[in-house]
Amino acid sequence: MRREEFEELVLDAIQELPQEILARLDNVAVVVQRWPSRDQMMEAGIEHEDELFGLYEGIPLTERESYNLVLPDKITVFQGPVEAACRSREAMALEVKVTVAHEIAHHFGIDDRRLEELGLG
Repeated sequence: MRREEFEELVLDAIQELPQEILARLDNVAVVVQRWPSRDQMMEAGIEHEDELFGLYEGIPLTERESYNLVLPDKITVFQGPVEAACRSREAMALEVKVTVAHEIAHHFGIDDRRLEELGLG
């Protein structure tokens, strides 16, 4: 899939989020990257690059104090791993929606353990 098409899947996933979620996003950028870097894989505790679909890098809303004049937090959606795991455009669209929601949950301070409890891990 061309990068532009994949970026459209990410944009669609963001636009489909409930308005109350979108209104609470604060100083966060969502980007597409082909594959995770070695540093990103280490940060996520992942050994194989095809296992990391997305990554939140930043300070969750629940941990912000004296928060001003800082670069935006970043949510990265990795195209290569999503493509490798999905057999169709529809499957990719669904995986991107799940990945975007998962990483935005981290922005709101929800950790992986709690996401697992909620069935979103």
